[in-house]
Amino acid sequence: MVKHFKFFNAALLLVFIAFLSSCSLFSPKEHSRTTGWAYNDPENGGFEVSDMREQPTGPGLIFIEGGTFVMGATQEDIMFDWDNFPRRVTISSFYMDETEVSNVDYLEYLYWLKRVFGADYPQVYNKALPDTLVWRNRLAYNEPLVETYLRHPAFHYYPVVGVNWVQAQDYCSWRTDRVNEQNLIMNGILDFDPDQKNENNFNTEAYLAGQYEGLVNQPLENLNPNSTGTRRAGIQDGIIMPKYRLPTEAEWEYAALGLVGNTLYERVVERRRYSWNGNYTRTDDRKYYGSFVSNFKRGRGDYMGVAGTLNDGADIPAPIGSYWPNDYGLYNMSGNVSEWTQDVYRPLSLEDFSDFNPFRGNVFKNPVRDFEGFLVEKDSLGRVKYEEVTTEEIAGRRNYNKANNVNYKDGDAGTILTHDWKSEEGSNTTKEMYEYGVTTLISDKARVYKGGSWKDPAYFLSPSVRRFLDENLSTDYIGFRCAMSRVGNPLPGK
Repeated sequence: MVKHFKFFNAALLLVFIAFLSSCSLFSPKEHSRTTGWAYNDPENGGFEVSDMREQPTGPGLIFIEGGTFVMGATQEDIMFDWDNFPRRVTISSFYMDETEVSNVDYLEYLYWLKRVFGADYPQVYNKALPDTLVWRNRLAYNEPLVETYLRHPAFHYYPVVGVNWVQAQDYCSWRTDRVNEQNLIMNGILDFDPDQKNENNFNTEAYLAGQYEGLVNQPLENLNPNSTGTRRAGIQDGIIMPKYRLPTEAEWEYAALGLVGNTLYERVVERRRYSWNGNYTRTDDRKYYGSFVSNFKRGRGDYMGVAGTLNDGADIPAPIGSYWPNDYGLYNMSGNVSEWTQDVYRPLSLEDFSDFNPFRGNVFKNPVRDFEGFLVEKDSLGRVKYEEVTTEEIAGRRNYNKANNVNYKDGDAGTILTHDWKSEEGSNTTKEMYEYGVTTLISDKARVYKGGSWKDPAYFLSPSVRRFLDENLSTDYIGFRCAMSRVGNPLPGK
C-alpha cells in the first residue's frame, strides 16, 4: 500500500510539473492571466497578442552574449594619451556583423540609391560615394587602387574604405529599411515594388507612421471591432526588426575581446591584449603553426613579409573572411581595417560613462508634429522628419534636462572652468574646453574608431586602443560594420 501511495504521489508530481510548464507565465496564452479575457478575439475587443517570443537574427549578424567586462587599457599606453584607463562596465546582449561591410555590400547600396533617386536627386547618390582618392599618396604609386579597389570584381569581398562616419550611418539606415521591406514581403504583407522612386520608397519609420503604402499583398486582419478592414504590420507583430546601426565604442571593444571563450564560472582566465589569447600575433595551431592571425604592419616598410613566406599575406586590406574569427565568430576585430563606432570622442569619457551600456553621443529627438499633434508629411526622400525634444517636454524629468547630451560632464557650461564664461548656463558647447583647430582637434564631430588596420603596428591591434577622426573625413584604413540591439531576453531561446 505504501509503495502504491508513493507511486501515486510521484505520478501526481509529474502531472503537476507538466501543468506548471504548460502554464508558464511567459508561454504563449489564449487568455489574459489578469482579466481572463481572450486574446485576438474581435468579439471581446480584439486585443492582439503575437505568439512570437524570439527575435530573429538579421542577415549578416552574429549574436553577442552580453555581460560585464573591464573596458580599457590592456597594455602600456605608449602614446601617453591616458584616455582608456580600465573600468568595469556591463554590456547588454546585441548583434554584430560577422565581417566588415564589403565593397559589394556597399555597391548594392549605391545601385539602389541611383535607381531610386538618381534621376531627380543625384546628390543623394553622390553624397554616398566613397572617397576613392584616399588611396593617393604624393610619394607612392597607388593609382591602380584609386581606379579599381571599389568596383573591380577582384575586390568585391574586401572591406569598403573611404567611407566617413556620416556615410556609414546612412548605410545602416538604408540596410534597416531593406531588411524590413524584405520581411514584410516574405510574410506576404507587401509585394515587390521595383518601381520605387524618390519619396515613394520603403522607409521603416514612414511605413509604421502610415506614410508609405507600397504594393499591398495580404495585409493583416484588423481584429478591433471599432475598425473596418485590415491593418499594416506594427512593432507589436514582431515582423519589423530593430535598427541596424554602428556599434557603440563599448560594444565594439566587448565584442572584439571575445571573453566568452576564456571565462570559467565568471572567472576570466586571461585578460586578453588582442582578440585572441596570448601576446603573440602568430597562431600555435600545428597545422598553420607560425602563421599570422591578423593583417597589420609588422615593421617599417613591412606590410606583407618576404616573397615565398609572406607573413600575413596581405599588402592592403585582406578579404573580409580572412584569418581566424574570435570566440564570438567575428572576423578581423584586430587588424585589416579600423572601424567606426557611434561614440563622440572625449579623452576622459571613461570617467563619465554610465557603467551600463556606456555611450557618449545622445541627442534625443521626436518626430515633427503639426499644431494639431499629427505627424507632418515625410520629406522629399521619403523619410520621417525629426527635431530635438523641446524644453517644455523635458521639464520635470530627472534622468535628463536637455536634448543634446554630447557634451554632458565634458564640454557643457557646467564643466567650463574659465572665469569669463558668459553664455547661458546649460548651453551645449565645447568652444571653451575644446578650442578646435587651435589647441585641439577634438570637437563635437570627433568620432571614435577602434581596432588596428593593415597600416598599423601591433600596438593598435588591441581592442582597448582609442582613436578619433572628424565624422566627415575618411581614410584608406577605416571601414565599418553594423550592429543591432537585442530585444527581450539576453539569451536566445530562454
